[in-house]
Amino acid sequence: METKPWHRHYDYNVPTTIRYPRIAAQAFFELAAGTFPDKPATNFYGAEITFWQLREQMLRMASALGKLGVKKGDRVGVHLPNCPQFVISYLATLSLGAIVVNLNPLSSASELKFIMETTGMETLITFDMVLPGVRPIVKELQIKRVVVTRVTDYITGFGVSTAKELDLEEGWRHFSALIEGTSETRLPRIPFSPGDPALIQFTGGTTGLPKGALLTHANIVAATLQASLWGNPTISIVPPEKRNVLSVIPYFHVYGSIVCMNWAFFSCATQILVPRFEIEELLGIIGNFGKITFFPAVPTLITAIINHPRAAGLNLDRRLGLLNSGAAPMPVELIERIQDMGIYFSEGYGLSESTSLGMANPVLGMKKVGSIGIPFPDNDVRLVDVESGTNEVEPGEPGEIVMKGPLIMQGYWNNPTETAGQLRDGWLHTGDIAQADEDGYLFIVDRKKDMIIAGGFNIYPREIDEVLYQCPKVCEAVSLGIPDDYRGETVKAFVVLKPGETATEKEIIDFCKQKLTKYKAPTIVEFRDALPKSAVGKILRKILRQEEMEKLKKT
Repeated sequence: METKPWHRHYDYNVPTTIRYPRIAAQAFFELAAGTFPDKPATNFYGAEITFWQLREQMLRMASALGKLGVKKGDRVGVHLPNCPQFVISYLATLSLGAIVVNLNPLSSASELKFIMETTGMETLITFDMVLPGVRPIVKELQIKRVVVTRVTDYITGFGVSTAKELDLEEGWRHFSALIEGTSETRLPRIPFSPGDPALIQFTGGTTGLPKGALLTHANIVAATLQASLWGNPTISIVPPEKRNVLSVIPYFHVYGSIVCMNWAFFSCATQILVPRFEIEELLGIIGNFGKITFFPAVPTLITAIINHPRAAGLNLDRRLGLLNSGAAPMPVELIERIQDMGIYFSEGYGLSESTSLGMANPVLGMKKVGSIGIPFPDNDVRLVDVESGTNEVEPGEPGEIVMKGPLIMQGYWNNPTETAGQLRDGWLHTGDIAQADEDGYLFIVDRKKDMIIAGGFNIYPREIDEVLYQCPKVCEAVSLGIPDDYRGETVKAFVVLKPGETATEKEIIDFCKQKLTKYKAPTIVEFRDALPKSAVGKILRKILRQEEMEKLKKT
C-alpha cells in the first residue's frame, strides 16, 4: 500500500492502517463488560450502573423486544436524551440485528413524522416529556410498538415511574417493566455480517428534507477504532480503570454516538451522561470528578465553560484530560487559551455520511490553527475541482473534499437520487470546499453553499425558508447565517410582508418556533420592501450575505 503524505504527521503511537475485526458494533461493549464487569459503565447524576449490570439490562430488553416481534432489519426509533435508557436501547436493538434510528427529542412533530414514515419504523422508544407531541403521530402512523420511560427512572432517589403514572395508551409498554418482566439474558442468536445496517443517522438535506445516512456495523467498528486509536498519545497512558468520558454531546447525533458512547465501550470508560446542556449544572457535574479523561465538545460549549466565573475555582487545567472539538471551527483565541491551560486538544471534521469522522489535528503532534487537520487512518481524501468533480486541484487551490474508505456510508435510506448525487465510485462528495497547505493539512474555505452552523448544529436555510413561507402574512422570505460571538452563527430572516399586512419580529420568530426545532428558528428578522433577485427571479441570498458582511466591517 502506498504511504499517504499525511502519515508522517501521525503521532508516534497512532497506526497508519488498522485491521478491523469482523464483529458486530456492540461487541466492543461486550469486551468492556467481560474485562471490567464491576466498573461503572454509566454515571447519571451520581447513579451508577456497572458494565455487568448494563449488560444484563440490555440483554433483558433485547429479549423483551424480541418477544414483542422486533426482528433483524427492523427499524427501531430511539427518541431519548443522553441517559442509561439510551445506551440500553441502542445495545438491545443492535443485539437483535435491528437498525437504530436516532431521533432528536427536540425535533418538531413534522420532522419526526417524516423520519418515521421514511424509515417504515414499527417500534419507538421514547420518554415522558415528549409524549404530547408523539401521541398523535403514533396514532396516525399506527406504530406497532411504543416503549416509554421517564428520564429520572434511572436516578437514585427519584423512584421508578409506572405505566399508570405516565398515563400510557393501551398496548404501550413501560421501559422498566419490560426489563423486570423477563429474566432471559441469553445473547440473541442472530446471523451477522459486517455489512449489515446498524444505524440510520438523519442529516439535513439539500432539498430541505432530512436524509438518512445508512451506516453499517463495519462503519461503526471502523469509526470506533479510528477515534479511539487517534487518542492514543494521552488515552493509552490512563489506566482503563480510571477512564471516563464527559458525554454532553447528544447520543442521537453521530458525533455523540461514535466519539462518546462507542469510544467509551472500546476504551472501557465510564460515560458521564448529561441529558441537557445547562451551564451551571454541567459545571457542578465536572466538579464531582477529580479527572475527566476525555471531553468531546463543540466550540460553543468550550467557550461557555471556560468563560464562566466558576471555571477558575474548578481547576479545569488539571481536571480535563483530552478535549476534542468538532462540528464548527474553533476560534484562535479559544485555542490559545486551551493551550495556555496545558489541556491537550484535537480539532477535527466529519459528517453523518462518514460515521462522524474524517480528519483531525494530531493530539500530541503538529496542530495548525484554523485547520481541520489530516485524514484519519484508512480514510483517503482528495480535493477535486468544484466544476468537474473529478480532477484533483493543486496544493493551495480550493477544491471540494471527497473521501473514500471504511467510514463512508452505504447510501441514504430509501433515497437513490440523493445517494447518486453524493456517492460516486465509492467517493463521498462532501460539498465542503477546502485547500491544502504544503504539509497536507486541510483548511475549510467555504461550505455546502449556504449551510449555517449554529452552536455545532447544521442548519439548512431552505428548511427555514419553507416555514417562513407558511406564515399567512409573508409574501417573500429568505434566511441565512450571520456571525455570532457565542453560537458561531445565528439565523437571520429577511421578510417581505403581503400588501396591507403588519407583523413584528417576535411574531415571525414565534411562528417559526412552532414549526421548527428551537435552534433552527431565526433569532433576527429584518423586514424589507423587496429582496434582491436574479434575472430569472431567484432570490439572491449571496447579495444579502455580502450586505451583512459590509455592516460587520463598519462596526
